[in-house]
Amino acid sequence: MHNVHTYSCLLDIRYIISKSYNGRKELGDIAHFYRAAKPLPSFLMYKEQTMDFSIKYFKDYISFHVDDSHPVKELLPHPCEEADIEEEEIRRALAHPISSARLSEIVKAGEKVVIITSDVTRPVPSWLLIPCVLQELEAAGVREEDITVVFALGSHRHLTEEERERLAGEWAYHKVKCIDSDPEDCVHLGTCRNGTSVDIFRTVAEADRRILLGNVEYHYFAGYSGGMKAIMPGCASLASIQSNHKNMIRPGAYAGHLDGNPVREDIEETAAYCPADFIVNVVLDDHKKIAYAAAGDPVAAHRDACRFLDGLYRVDIKKPADVVIVSTGGYPKDINLYQAQKSIDNAKHAVKEGGIMIVAASCHEGYGSAPFTRWIESYPTPEERIAAIHEHFELGGHKSAALGLVQQKCTIYLVTDMDDALVRKANMVPFHDLQQAVDQALEKRGAKASVYVIPVGGSTLPMITADDSVNEK
Repeated sequence: MHNVHTYSCLLDIRYIISKSYNGRKELGDIAHFYRAAKPLPSFLMYKEQTMDFSIKYFKDYISFHVDDSHPVKELLPHPCEEADIEEEEIRRALAHPISSARLSEIVKAGEKVVIITSDVTRPVPSWLLIPCVLQELEAAGVREEDITVVFALGSHRHLTEEERERLAGEWAYHKVKCIDSDPEDCVHLGTCRNGTSVDIFRTVAEADRRILLGNVEYHYFAGYSGGMKAIMPGCASLASIQSNHKNMIRPGAYAGHLDGNPVREDIEETAAYCPADFIVNVVLDDHKKIAYAAAGDPVAAHRDACRFLDGLYRVDIKKPADVVIVSTGGYPKDINLYQAQKSIDNAKHAVKEGGIMIVAASCHEGYGSAPFTRWIESYPTPEERIAAIHEHFELGGHKSAALGLVQQKCTIYLVTDMDDALVRKANMVPFHDLQQAVDQALEKRGAKASVYVIPVGGSTLPMITADDSVNEK
């Protein structure tokens, strides 16, 4: 049986090999040999497995066994090669924009241009993207003094000068103005149909041209990150952010979903009041290297990147399982419950109503966020947290409500280093031994209980599909 430890090692070997040669075209026989490994479970959307598994827990692996009377499937993301040279992939996207003219043909000399990118809480490789965009602007005749890089803080803290320089890259940082967005200095531009006030950071609102940078990954209520999210909520007032995020409790607001997603619709309606002229979005591999870049129209290019992401990390299944065993992928994604919540939210799509989700997450720092902690302590039940978020939305508290929505569907067993009292306070069942949790869950769900194992919960999105090509055994 090829367990997830084997899978992780193979990914690391692939990465080392790819870095040891000059690009994918020169991997030759080595790459051919590697691709020949596709019959291994790690390279399939999912496959029926034998009984022994090993998953990441904090900085180590923990093992468990499932009796062979249970149908077991392992859900794994597809391994991905990074671009030969990341900057060349960005330039390729800029040279071949989607549903748009080239950026150098859109902007004009004398126009005030803002380049909006993420802060330190997101893995956007801004130091690679910004120089490539500046070269396009230079080709259009835009002066350096007319360009401002804006770090979209949303509701996060201000950056330090050292962080701004690191994100922009030393060359760009000393070439153009680099500032944080300010939720206290916004211009009111309109109101969305959902009632969200479009209050946007003044520098962004008053610019002639807006270029958005970002990375595309699954977002548990906006569907995906990237696209117009750089403006809303990235450069919005706190009131606007809270109003937009309130939509997370409405139907259709879940990871991997765009059409009919009230949060994403709200975000993209912002363009009617504060349009973006061009975006550059990237998809990152497991090593946070650029695997793909999409540039051009703010919606069309974003959707293109979303499709690429789905090809890597979406796992189609025909039906949910009685028991789902999920790891966040280990440190730092399981450093606290606030971080582990993303894996829980992804895995909810794979578990039956009334089923059991076993989450392996150290959470040695406890709950994590102060507002998240306060909501768990203030509202004793999932139902009360969900009701409270309807009445008074609060960032941080919203994750306790999201967790509550999962708990309305299934029971969560948390295998953790957290104190038992804290786990029970969060309405989960505490365990400190993974095998004990697995045995108890299977006993409760019965001798023929079906099982999914998700070794990398933060990056894997299981989705129910009616596609006949998905082979159920």
